[in-house]
Amino acid sequence: MPTPGDVGGGESRGAVPRLTWSRRGAAGRCRRLNEAVAVPVPRGRAGGRAGPGGGDRLRPPRAAAMRGTAGLLALGAAAGLLAGGGGRWLGRLLHRLLLLPPLRAVRARRALPVEGKAVLVTGCDKGFGHALAKQLHAKGFTVFAGCLLADKNGDGARELKNMKSDRMKVLQMNVCSDEEVAQAVDFVKATLKDPEEGLWGLVNNAGVSTFGEVEFASLDNYKEVAEINLWGTVRVTKAFLPLIRRAKGRVVNITSMLGRMASPSRSCYCVSKYGVAAFSDCLRQEMYRWGVRVILIEPSNFVAATGILTEDGIDRQAEALWSGAGDTVREDYGREYFARHVATMKSFVSSSLKDMSLVLNDISDALTSTRPNNRYNPMETCWWVRLQVMTHLPTALADWLYVPGATL
Repeated sequence: MPTPGDVGGGESRGAVPRLTWSRRGAAGRCRRLNEAVAVPVPRGRAGGRAGPGGGDRLRPPRAAAMRGTAGLLALGAAAGLLAGGGGRWLGRLLHRLLLLPPLRAVRARRALPVEGKAVLVTGCDKGFGHALAKQLHAKGFTVFAGCLLADKNGDGARELKNMKSDRMKVLQMNVCSDEEVAQAVDFVKATLKDPEEGLWGLVNNAGVSTFGEVEFASLDNYKEVAEINLWGTVRVTKAFLPLIRRAKGRVVNITSMLGRMASPSRSCYCVSKYGVAAFSDCLRQEMYRWGVRVILIEPSNFVAATGILTEDGIDRQAEALWSGAGDTVREDYGREYFARHVATMKSFVSSSLKDMSLVLNDISDALTSTRPNNRYNPMETCWWVRLQVMTHLPTALADWLYVPGATL
């Protein structure tokens, strides 16, 4: 199932039962787990049947994310069956892991004063960047909002300019342009009250998304996405690091859960985000001696909130992918398969979170906390569980749980 990066799973948290494991009753507990993560199938819906009495029935969902949640829990049941009472600790551990994200959200943190601190944010024309610029300004930061369309009076840039605040500085910035990035550095230096004290924060948010299986995606697709998501991040970071080091400040890079786990049809995006994650990990280790914190934000599916992919955009990309593929590829895959693939991407877009607050609050915490995390995972529990499965379990087992067609 495709996933960007980038949720809404309060119900999945509340449905998790208390788990203990033993040989006796393990099958019944597995059935209760399936019921706990089941979804209603309305009468008349394709693939569903009315239950007894004509009402809606519950069934374990076919969606990979929910299937994987139950699958992870089922691992504990399997351990209990194999090890008798020895599997009890695993059941308790899994239960606590499922509850970990909401517990993290309420953990109290001590915040640094923001008075006199300045932050540069890229990609402020819309989405996370635009909303973050406003939120950081409201907290008291001086914000340098880099916009791709500032020189064309784009809607996002114009809205930020219309705030008419001395602490909101809108600047033209294409992260793919060495010249514009250098001009942005000069502008920030000239605007800071004391450039020798440096720039407190840099948020590398500018990015694009795409889809397409490997045999449909062209080499240019990979290059275009990487030029913005990966090399844009590297370019901007290198340019502003001297100012960040002087302030002993923060570099916050927006990646994705797809910077740590792969997904079919998202290889162009995954390559770029894995690259940003690797770059950030190396930079974090290099910056310890300077007192600089390098932090990753790894959202799940916030496509609808950011507008990084739309249904119209998917149609345009799909047409380009199909027309650009070779005759052999089109013949082997077939138009019907490709159409289902496009429909899956559209359903992914429509099912995403529309509330950006999870991401914005994590970025704000990364910039203001006295002890920020190295990584933040703003996502609902089902995606968080999937991330743990894909990054910690054996590859064959993780693929079997989540990837259609995978076998053990």
